[in-house]
Amino acid sequence: MSTRAANLNKNEAWTPEEETWTESGFWANLASLLSQNKIVIISGIMVLLFILAGTVGPDIYGVRYEKQDIYNTFAPPLSPGYVAGTDHLGRDLLSRVLYGIRISLMVSVVVTAISLVLGMAVGISAGYYGGRLDFILSSIMDIAWGFPMVLIAILFVAAIGPGITAILVGMAIVNWAGFGRIIRGEVLALRDKEFVEAARALGVGDVRIFVRHLIPNTFAVTLVMASFYMGIVIIAEALLSFVGLGAQPPLPSLGQILSESRNYMLQDLWLTVFPGAVLAFGILGFNLLGDGLRDMLDPRLRV
Repeated sequence: MSTRAANLNKNEAWTPEEETWTESGFWANLASLLSQNKIVIISGIMVLLFILAGTVGPDIYGVRYEKQDIYNTFAPPLSPGYVAGTDHLGRDLLSRVLYGIRISLMVSVVVTAISLVLGMAVGISAGYYGGRLDFILSSIMDIAWGFPMVLIAILFVAAIGPGITAILVGMAIVNWAGFGRIIRGEVLALRDKEFVEAARALGVGDVRIFVRHLIPNTFAVTLVMASFYMGIVIIAEALLSFVGLGAQPPLPSLGQILSESRNYMLQDLWLTVFPGAVLAFGILGFNLLGDGLRDMLDPRLRV
């Protein structure tokens, strides 16, 4: 790490020019930063396992999630042919959980991506230009942020029917405002810094200033927000599916699996413990990864 980055005051902004990694030393610098932040390594492994389980797990395991075996209901884990056992209808529990992870990941990635793009566009515009545009955009963000995400998702379910599409639209409509508010605050602190003023004086266009200076300087806080909201969306999707408003049968969801299994907790506790533990594992991994990456990537937080 350069002396400039090490001595950077927390009130100053950082630009990519202030700390440069040579191509030959990139991996050495990255390894050094990772060695100083074990949380990134541990949480990164957790998130990677969660992603692999949802993306390639169902295909590798190769068992249909809707297939029923009425002669093997409530089979315990490690039963012949059923690694994690079966549920009350004789369906393979591991297959259903793997597909449930896939749905959770799909919903969280789509909602977070839409919210991030829209929130960044609105937040940067409001913070950079200020004035009447800032007032209008900030008012819109405040109104959107004032509505509970789950409530809006339920309203869309009522309008277009239960399913993944309704909760995707409903959650994205609220989530973008959180990104916009945070990014606007960061841009307000950055727009009068010397490197932005110098870019303006040189005739650099606004779009280039956004891409070259403002977005990189909001990267750390945006990364933390994105990771945090990935976990929040996973929870919200599980909640809506738990009450029957999310993924519809026979398509499995972690929330739906928990909902179906709660009636059999006294008969087979594993049916709720396994999907619940997987859900908690993924949420914890995303939250820890965001915090760890910010500590690692933001020079203002390094010592």
